[in-house]
Amino acid sequence: MKINEATAYVKPHLTKERFDHTLRVAEEAVALARLYHVDEKKAELAALFHDYAKYRPLKEMERIIRVSQLPKDLLNYHHELWHGPVGALLIEYEYGITDKEIQSAIHSHTTGKAHMTKLDLIIFLADYIEPCRSFPGLEEVREAAKSDLYYASYLVSRNTIHYLSSKNRLIYPDAFYAYNDLVKYATQ
Repeated sequence: MKINEATAYVKPHLTKERFDHTLRVAEEAVALARLYHVDEKKAELAALFHDYAKYRPLKEMERIIRVSQLPKDLLNYHHELWHGPVGALLIEYEYGITDKEIQSAIHSHTTGKAHMTKLDLIIFLADYIEPCRSFPGLEEVREAAKSDLYYASYLVSRNTIHYLSSKNRLIYPDAFYAYNDLVKYATQ
């Protein structure tokens, strides 16, 4: 799929603010892909579609989770986690995007998972560090992203789990699996 087609497909499904965020994530993903020798087109496509399902009706996303092969335990966690896994399926059903690497990166961009590929890490990281984000700890992650994809992703995982636990929020198991897998980069 051509990038301009993907952009046109995504735009009507997002608010203006979320579409602008998506374009920034795509730009960041391409830069990271170039830096870490990952297919730039795959990174850009995954980034463009990473929030594709974000504004789908909750009932529609719930139905997709129930009737698909997606883990049913997603329904026990905050609906903000649903759009990645659902979006990964929708891009196949609606646009014929069957690339498993792209689907995986979209699926896991909010929680991460154990044994992420470089593309998974790039989308996970790009979504977190895009230029208009601003919150405590972000500059450390941005700095780390310039030299170590794995350590920077560890920081994202650590910060996310810390934030969610400080708010007494449920944490999806994949987030812990990602953290446990990435913690070996913490000592660098």
